[in-house]
Amino acid sequence: MRRALAVALGLALALAPRLSAEESHLLVVVGLGGEPAYTEAFHELAVSMVSAAEKTLAVPPPNIAYLGEKATSDAPAYKGRSTRENVQKALADLARRAQPDDMVLVLLIGHGSFQAGESRFNLPGPDMTAADFAPLLDRLPSRRVAFVNTASASGEFVKVLAGRGRTIVTATKSGMEGNETVFARYFVAAFTEGSADADKDGRVSVQEAFAYARREVQRFYDKEHRLLTEHAVLSDEGQTVATAGAGPSPAEGGLARTLFLGPSTPSAAPTSAAGDPARARLRDQARDLERRIAALKSRKAQMAAAPYEDELESLLLELAKSEEALRGHEAPR
Repeated sequence: MRRALAVALGLALALAPRLSAEESHLLVVVGLGGEPAYTEAFHELAVSMVSAAEKTLAVPPPNIAYLGEKATSDAPAYKGRSTRENVQKALADLARRAQPDDMVLVLLIGHGSFQAGESRFNLPGPDMTAADFAPLLDRLPSRRVAFVNTASASGEFVKVLAGRGRTIVTATKSGMEGNETVFARYFVAAFTEGSADADKDGRVSVQEAFAYARREVQRFYDKEHRLLTEHAVLSDEGQTVATAGAGPSPAEGGLARTLFLGPSTPSAAPTSAAGDPARARLRDQARDLERRIAALKSRKAQMAAAPYEDELESLLLELAKSEEALRGHEAPR
């Protein structure tokens, strides 16, 4: 009874509406289609993602950008052609707008290739490699970045871009998996349909979207009686923790489990830790506790009930205290 009450109290305090919330930013980059059918399919996926972000997930419209193959388009949030120069400008704009606590999702949809030992994302004009993206991501102040490359031959991006404060997702495990991928359609569907919300909390995390997409990719190939030629990878804070296959990895996605498009709570008002070291320290502490709780929950099936409940109780109470202290350091953004 004592443990149940403590856990309930911890949950109530930790999950209570905060006086602050991080903002979300979404950049969708659609590459060179090559054929009209691909161009249209990639465009439809981008529009679905952008529309869901704005209308369903409540991402502020100024925080959404879509770069595509065409020079102009009446699609929501369309910012022009997805040339290397425009991608660089879009990420530079993100670096200026995003705050350290914000969540940034960069989603690449299109074709990829593997040349001279490098995975490339095919764009109108010069392609971009992971090495091209690396300095652009380094300039982002956010410590909560999800970079998702759904193209073929995308696997080598993980080796270059993985690091602290980042979740990197690729549709393939290496540059050698060069066949057309279907990962993008299911990753986008995770945010536009209701079945990816595994823990039924009303939101879809990047980890849940990844798990849903890799499962549906496997089902697609099984249904088509085809050999699986794309093995999706998720790297969390510099460590590769999951690849496509049957069942989730026990350690899967500590950071990715805490990355959501949209506000942390429906009524939350955004604030910033900039200029407030105490608040920044408390925010980092709360984030670390959230990751530890997510990692513990992922190990539940491998633990005895009593040790699991004891550890969960301790972490929830720590998180509740951290969140309570954080609420005392809020200031208008």
